[in-house]
Amino acid sequence: MNNPVLLALLGGTFTSFLNLLGALLVLVWRNPSQRMMDGALGFSAGVMITASFTSLILPGIEYGGVLPVVVGILLGALVMDLADHYIPHEHLPIGNNGPIREGEVDAEWARRIKGVWLFIIAITLHNMPEGLAVGVSFGSGHYKDAVQVMLAIGFQNIPEGLAVSLAAMSAGLGSTFYAAYTGIRSGLVEIPLALLGAIAVYYMKPILPYAMGFAAGAMLYVVSDEIIPETHAKGHERVATWGVMIGAVIMLLLDVLLG
Repeated sequence: MNNPVLLALLGGTFTSFLNLLGALLVLVWRNPSQRMMDGALGFSAGVMITASFTSLILPGIEYGGVLPVVVGILLGALVMDLADHYIPHEHLPIGNNGPIREGEVDAEWARRIKGVWLFIIAITLHNMPEGLAVGVSFGSGHYKDAVQVMLAIGFQNIPEGLAVSLAAMSAGLGSTFYAAYTGIRSGLVEIPLALLGAIAVYYMKPILPYAMGFAAGAMLYVVSDEIIPETHAKGHERVATWGVMIGAVIMLLLDVLLG
């Protein structure tokens, strides 16, 4: 099989499948500690940072030089910054938000529902550059790098899928199965964006270094602006930092093993 568009479709489906697995974890693991979740998200950050450089930025420079990749990185960060400012979203702590006094039930429930949907939008925004990165990588024809990006995105989708499901369950959005469905749905955006990225670079080769830089810049922005601050917000900085280090080392080892 040597069709990059079809491979991108399979890659996007794979990353969405791992998001599904993470979301389904809520069926058997309903109350993971915040410390563990921060460590897992730190691991995701390390994986994404390393993959951005080894599988997108450096191959992009080899293909088209430094300037197009730098332009792409800045554009990717700018687009995510604009989305961050103009699309309402937020991140929530996982788990119980505290006791609700009598008479406050309706207001508290409405607040949680609003917060959960803003959280789901946030995760969907995160998944958009991730799906694009998978598609761009396969569309470039650099399949070793594409597999690394696919695995990196897939690994970090597991804790993100679980986080969405836990937030939905905490807010009382129906049954545990519906909460899992909510988590699954947030990752489906990666499939069409993987296809879009692959088609764009496959049929318009000159934009490849720009596209690779764009995908990397968008992912790095998400890591710096959202994921790392979230992991440091509850006093678990050390655990989250070790998660980053372990994720980076695993991706470097994977880069060497895939040759």
